[in-house]
Amino acid sequence: MSDITSLWQSQFPELASSGDPVVGQTLQQASFARLERDTVLFEPGSPCSDYLMLVAGQIRVEIINEQGREIVLYRVRPGQGCFLTTSCLLSHDHYPATGIVEADASALMLSQRLFEEALATSSDFRRFVFSGLGGRLAQLVQRIESVALTPLEQRLALTLLDLADEAGEIRLTHQELAAELGSAREVISRGLTRFVARGWIHAARGQIRLLDSAALTVCGGR
Repeated sequence: MSDITSLWQSQFPELASSGDPVVGQTLQQASFARLERDTVLFEPGSPCSDYLMLVAGQIRVEIINEQGREIVLYRVRPGQGCFLTTSCLLSHDHYPATGIVEADASALMLSQRLFEEALATSSDFRRFVFSGLGGRLAQLVQRIESVALTPLEQRLALTLLDLADEAGEIRLTHQELAAELGSAREVISRGLTRFVARGWIHAARGQIRLLDSAALTVCGGR
């Protein structure tokens, strides 16, 4: 238990440093969950019963329409709560999207009762919850603006730069890139073909390597 305590304290320092006894008591009563990669945590229409605080790993939250087209809304990373989970707990509504574990994860889970009691009685906990909620809402608004107003080629260049590892490589299929950008696979494939023709990237099945990051940076408007 001490290992779990030190783990969440390192990821949620603002709560760990709180002098409010309610915070400590609440987190002492939280359950600890290990989540395997590719686990579907929630999907449209499923009820929301626990507040999730991610300690390790990563969760992808996405929308899939009736035609099977996907768009990634956001990712939950260590030290964060899930925006939709918070929203659904506050509104007592069901999930409108899908949450999938992208990398083996662990999380603290607060029951709805614990969540609501802490929210009602602890100003530190309220500040943590609503700060995360506000920050994520601002990011979602920016993402909507980007999808609606920014040319696809510019967004594609920026996405490649953001997703590349230290070696300049990205291991994603064209379909997965399309989900990142909220576009169709065929459109993304055409954009990548143009980048290949310009000598900016090398593309193979499920893998892209950046050859000219400077050109991509200029294309992305950075």
